[in-house]
Amino acid sequence: MANYLEMTREELMEEERRLQKAYKAFQDLDLHLNMARGKPGPHQMDLAMDLFKTTNYTAEDGTDARNYGNLEGLYEARKLFGDVMGVKPENVFVGGNSSLQLMYFLVSIGYTFGFPESPCPWSQVDHPKFLCPVPGYDRHFRITEEFGIDMINVPMTPEGPDMDMVEKLAAEDPSIKGIWCVPQYSNPDGYTYSDETVRRFASMKTAAPDFKIFWDEAYIVHHLTDEIIETPVLLEESKPYGNEDRVFMFTSTSKITFPGAGVSALACSDRMMKYVCKRFEVMIISYDKMNQLRHVHFLKNKAGVLAHMLKHRRRLVPCFDAVKTTFAQKLTPCGDIAHWTNPKGGYFISLYVMPGCAKRVAQLCKEAGLVLTGAGAAFPYGKDPEDSHLRIAPTYPSLSEVEQASELMTVCVRLATVEHLLAEKA
Repeated sequence: MANYLEMTREELMEEERRLQKAYKAFQDLDLHLNMARGKPGPHQMDLAMDLFKTTNYTAEDGTDARNYGNLEGLYEARKLFGDVMGVKPENVFVGGNSSLQLMYFLVSIGYTFGFPESPCPWSQVDHPKFLCPVPGYDRHFRITEEFGIDMINVPMTPEGPDMDMVEKLAAEDPSIKGIWCVPQYSNPDGYTYSDETVRRFASMKTAAPDFKIFWDEAYIVHHLTDEIIETPVLLEESKPYGNEDRVFMFTSTSKITFPGAGVSALACSDRMMKYVCKRFEVMIISYDKMNQLRHVHFLKNKAGVLAHMLKHRRRLVPCFDAVKTTFAQKLTPCGDIAHWTNPKGGYFISLYVMPGCAKRVAQLCKEAGLVLTGAGAAFPYGKDPEDSHLRIAPTYPSLSEVEQASELMTVCVRLATVEHLLAEKA
């Protein structure tokens, strides 16, 4: 393969004909492949089936988990999540199966009531805003969009969000009420925030007294290499600066046990814990404590969680390697037409194609039987300013399906690139 960027128009036209033939061959296979969401595959969920073997319903303190009560969660469940997140059990609230639901509720509280330090509810602020590191998690952005909160793009780097920009904007504008963060193995780039980035978050000045950091530790134990990467605990780092009330940390077992039947957790300051419980108790008396007990008995502690995640890693690494190897073999020889991330953990690979090509790549993939996350989904309002980013989720399909999908993606990337270059030379 030659460098596309050095080809003449005639050479590009010949390459287009070859690629169209290869693309038609994929279409003739009548494929039905889906890499749209970062879901665990059946083989991963099978790893946690022993969770259902426990029938005990009595907590350590004698609480009958079948009954009402314990809004904050059973103590042993709070201890388990505190162990994983690096905080005291007293600072942990254990919820249902969805950490996203907890995030939604907290944005709703801020919007409807405000927080103890709020001058007024966010709904009474003229154009409340959130900072959004991009590319980021589409479902985070959908929450703030749902409430009509304006979103401001902040570029991501391998060290985390552009902190010069974060600090400047947050310090100058009191209508900026928060920021979305996935600090470890970020969705979708797979970057982990540096220690310096975490400490700048902990210490930074904000114009809004009720600025909140939504710190989504979705992938805190989801390692793909022997290197066990850990970041400083934001809640603890914020205490010396008196900023612990601004921190909301989240995690869940969605990609540890079962996405549809797991347990979520929120970690926050003592003051915020009291306030959150005051608001939540109007809505619910308690979450599923039987499920909390099942998870405690199955996972036991952080060491148990890490041991369990090693089993996940053995199943996922070949799929991630298949994507990266195929991209390197089929895209690199074509010149600087694409690059991709090499995550050490998490659930995604970011693929960056030539500006103006991502939507076309996604369209070609779909028309050949491969569904990807929509181009632009990793940006607020679904709008990628460069139209260059695609999120690749290699976790759910089988290895053979990932290999086939990766081959198809490279054909689509090359075809979209050649079409783009020919249009430029027209």
